[in-house]
This record gives sequence, structure tokens and C-alpha cells, in this order.
Amino acid sequence: MTVLRVVAVDDHPVFLRGLVACLEDAPDVEIAGLAADGESALEVIAATDPDVVLLDLNLPRLDGVGVLERLRSSGADVPVLMLTMYEDERALRAAFDAGARGYLLKGSDQAAVLAALRTVAGGGVVVGRELADRLTSLMSAPPAHAAPRRVADLSERETEVLALIAAGRSNTEIVQELVVSAKTVRNHITRIFTKLGAANRVEAIARARELGL
Repeated sequence: MTVLRVVAVDDHPVFLRGLVACLEDAPDVEIAGLAADGESALEVIAATDPDVVLLDLNLPRLDGVGVLERLRSSGADVPVLMLTMYEDERALRAAFDAGARGYLLKGSDQAAVLAALRTVAGGGVVVGRELADRLTSLMSAPPAHAAPRRVADLSERETEVLALIAAGRSNTEIVQELVVSAKTVRNHITRIFTKLGAANRVEAIARARELGL
């Protein structure tokens, strides 16, 4: 019997304990590691080299999409199954665009979670029944917007945030657009200002335009 080594990531301790209990019930699943935030998740994944990662979308320090992007940029090819409360199309698209192989809603039963883990670990793609129709429409639709060309030494996500700032979006609107936490957006903006040597949004936009955004 092939045993799947799983890293589970969620910032809610009670939910994470229940998730561990769910996984440990399966004879072909082994918990390789646990994490409660995005940065720790990357460290645990690097240290344990799991077969599959079960990842929440809204995490402190680094959100789930950020974790996916960092894994992709580092060359890691571990399959990732999102298990999240977000069921809107923007969250679904953001996860799959960043490299997720599966997307389930919290509340999915044990059988569905275990089956999805086995599928994505085997190279397949999974989406919860509630979201199947939305995924079909998303796959056939063009992206909502192309990723902007990176500016200076900003990351891809920081460039995207800067482009939204330049388009006049508020922090709240950026949170909704990128499906990340308000703290994550604030952290991105702080790093953008630092890297561009800008004191405020107006200076950041002006600097970005000078650099060709």
C-alpha cells in the first residue's frame, strides 16, 4: 500500500486538529507536518518533502496563493489541494492560476477530502461539487486581467498590487480583488513603498510609471 505523506496548513487550531484526526483515520495517509501560517508552511514543506499539501487560502504572514506562487517560483512541484471557506469565482481562479491542483470547501466530508488528496497526489485535478460549474466557466473564459510586467525588483504579486493602486483601488478593493487578507495587502504595500523609495501612494505610482508600468 502506497502511503501519502501530507502537510496540512490552517491557522485555526480547532479546525486543524479535526483535520489531523480525519487524515489519521486513513491507513494510507501519514501526517508529514503541520503549519499555521504561510511562511511556516513553506519551511515545513521544504523540510519534509511531502507527497501532497492540504492548504487553507486565508493565512497569516503569507496567504495560500502566496504560498503557491513561492512554491512555483522555487521549482517545487508538490501538488496542492486547497481546503477553504471561500467559494467565489475569484478565489477559485486565483488558486488555480497560482498552481493549485484541487479546491474543496471546508465542510466537505472525510471521504471527499481523502479522495481529493489521492487524486491530486496522482496527478489529477479536483474541485468540489458545489464549484464544478464555476470551474468549467472559468476554464473557458479569458483571464480577468493579464499579469502586469514586473517593475524594478518587485515580486509578481507586488507588481499586481501596485497596478491596482495605480488603477485607483482602495486597500479594501485590493483585498476583494486578490482574495487575500487586509494584513497581507498592507504588508505588500509597505514592501512596495520601501523598494520604490516612495513615501505614499502618489509617489509609488509616479515611480512605477517612470519604470514603465
